[in-house]
Amino acid sequence: MNKTNKIIRLIIIVTFVGAFAAVAPAILTASQTPDVPMVPNNFSQLAKDAKPSVVNIRTVTTVKGGGRVFRHFFGNPFDEKRNPFDEFWGPNNQPQQDFKQRSLGSGFIIDREGYIVTNNHVVENADQIKVKLADEREYDAEIVGRDPNTDLALIKISADTDLVPIQMGDSDRLLVGNWVVAIGSPFGLEQTVTAGIVSAKGRIIGFGPYEDFIQTDASINPGNSGGPLVNLQGEVVGINTAIVASGQGIGFAIPMNMAKTIISQLKSSGEVTRGWLGVGIQDLTDELQSYYGVEDRGGVLITQVFEGDPADKGGIKVNDIILEIDGKRVQTARELSGIIANTKVGKMTTIKLLREGETETVRVELAKRDDSELLAGKPSKDTSQDMGLELMDLTKDNANRFGFDADEAGVLVVGTKPGSKAAEAGIRRGDLIKEVNHSRVASIRDYTKVIEKLDEGDEVQCLIRRAREGFVVVTFKK
Repeated sequence: MNKTNKIIRLIIIVTFVGAFAAVAPAILTASQTPDVPMVPNNFSQLAKDAKPSVVNIRTVTTVKGGGRVFRHFFGNPFDEKRNPFDEFWGPNNQPQQDFKQRSLGSGFIIDREGYIVTNNHVVENADQIKVKLADEREYDAEIVGRDPNTDLALIKISADTDLVPIQMGDSDRLLVGNWVVAIGSPFGLEQTVTAGIVSAKGRIIGFGPYEDFIQTDASINPGNSGGPLVNLQGEVVGINTAIVASGQGIGFAIPMNMAKTIISQLKSSGEVTRGWLGVGIQDLTDELQSYYGVEDRGGVLITQVFEGDPADKGGIKVNDIILEIDGKRVQTARELSGIIANTKVGKMTTIKLLREGETETVRVELAKRDDSELLAGKPSKDTSQDMGLELMDLTKDNANRFGFDADEAGVLVVGTKPGSKAAEAGIRRGDLIKEVNHSRVASIRDYTKVIEKLDEGDEVQCLIRRAREGFVVVTFKK
């Protein structure tokens, strides 16, 4: 190679290096945007920082008659053939003997006073709760408050040295595909760290009335319950709660933004109070939007107004379409339920709605929601109203699962207790109760009102619709 060619080649190389140096910062900036982290080099520092805040929880519970194994870890939450009452009874419907049930779970410290967040199912009915810190110290814990509807609980320890609280994050900023880390004690293996991504948001798995789960493929197993789901900034963005037992890489966590409100109430009063509007609602289909003249997607249709409740007193009517709550646009029935539930009881709420093509505004003072009404189909064995039925209000999601139309009225039977009056009379899981003694029932609230008026021994006639079979009448004694 002659001298001239060498010089030309050198010039080309220098030019290329200079050009790359000019654009490299832009490339690095684009690939390392803080809001959308790329694959991290490792999780070592994150795990090290979070470790002192994550605890192992062991409980001892006296279980009468066999007890219930928490279905979200030891059963498939989507198994429609599962009878929830089977967990109470052994072979031949013989009650099992009492025994001491020991269980494991996880939790995380939220302040230096010793408050710890975990799942309700980890500590519910526990006779003894032991908390073990990362440095091997152990403490007895007491329950501050529980919220079964969201499966959250707050417990407290009295530590002899300073505790390290974990940082709270903003779960609303999570994006599908973001990296997350689950920390806990799967199968008792303390301080286990697993990594994955956010697989989906807003999941509904049939757990309860307030669902908005984060789905992740970070490995979650029995014992992870109550542990933190952490983002790459070391902040808690979710509480690991459930898995699909028959699947792999399908775990669910309660969003931290939902949990913050619950935790605050549990800490201040030991219980959770929720706003109550007193309406039946459903999403707007394309046909309904056209029929009611809704210009864009969104809004929630009022299908029922409970007499004497806040909506009734505030002038809301059936067929109204709620567009906004206190200036916040509502798009779905689930979104509306969440907003109302998280609004302070007694607050005068401004509701913008569409009525017969005209926009109107009403003011409604929210009452306290009585969540015991959601469990009206699960009275104790000592209650005279115990028909052996487990009931749910019909919603768009469970209606589709059981073969009914989303706008159909009735109370859904999701379980029957073997040997109970209702089961012996022929009521089945999946039946839709339309009437009781010729009184229409569109909700558990309606059903309970009718049953409460009956005396023990009175005849109960249920008009039932069975998917793919039609209407039947089932009769039994209260």
